[in-house]
Order: sequence, then C-alpha cells, then structure tokens
Amino acid sequence: MTAFTFFIYMALEIERKFLVRNDSFKEMCKSFSRIKQGYICSDIGRTVRVRIRDGKGYLTIKGASSDNGLSRYEWEHQIPVDEAEELMKLCLPGIIDKTRYMVDYGGHLFEVDEFYGENDGLVVAEIELDSADEEFLKPDFLGCEVTGDVKYYNSFLMKKPFKSWK
Repeated sequence: MTAFTFFIYMALEIERKFLVRNDSFKEMCKSFSRIKQGYICSDIGRTVRVRIRDGKGYLTIKGASSDNGLSRYEWEHQIPVDEAEELMKLCLPGIIDKTRYMVDYGGHLFEVDEFYGENDGLVVAEIELDSADEEFLKPDFLGCEVTGDVKYYNSFLMKKPFKSWK
C-alpha cells in the first residue's frame, strides 16, 4: 500500500463542432478569455495538453474520439500557472493561441474560438451536450458542422496550421 492514493476522474465529453460564418457571436458573448496551449503528446488516440487561461494553468489528458467524433474521454486538472509555463517549454512545436468567447444561446453554452498566428482566420464553435442525440437551437453564426473532422482538432492545428491548408 502506498502513502497516498491518486484518483483520476475521467468524464465522457460529448460535443459538436461547427465553423463560424460571421462575427455576430461577439455581440452575444457573455465573457471571453485568451488561451495559450501546447501539447506534450499529440498521438492518434491520446493527447496531453498544457493550457494557460486567465492566469491559471491546466493539464489535460484526452483519449481517442468515438467513430463519429462526438465523444471522447477527458481528464483536466488545474495546476499553478508557473508550472504550466515550465511545462510549455516541453511542448511540441506549434503553440495554439486563441480567444474563446462564451455564448449562451437557447439554453446551451457555445464556446467560440477565434485563432491567431498560423491559424489566423479560423473560427470554430463547440457545444457540449449531455447525449449524442440531444437537440439544441442553432444560432445564426453557426456554419457547416465539422464534428469528427480531425483537421479542426487543436492538436492537429498545432501540426498542420490553418494557413497551410491552401
């Protein structure tokens, strides 16, 4: 028996992702924050991410996505920002820089990410759901759905940025 036991709570994340067709979300946003994140590991089926948001650090581990791209396991833990800054030094090349806008619409929260740097020009919205078949109202700023399209995953954008797609 060890001196301490470490429990990991992993939640099943169910989300849908959409391209954003206009900036009307900015008028609807209730809050926003700048996010800088890097990846210690970005393999098929698993990622280990370091994030700095609003002066706080986070370490996140994500599992493989389901076949339809709607769900995957996620574990996140807040860490001191100075530790997150040190861990950023260990990250793979391709730091993600974005602003996240929080938009309440139709009883759901949409997270809209506007990217900068090598991903400048890309804006995507995500909505987390309680079940894969949950219905929700779609705001006018939503464009085509890209759920399950790995090229829109932040871990992919780190390796193959939006500006290189053309």
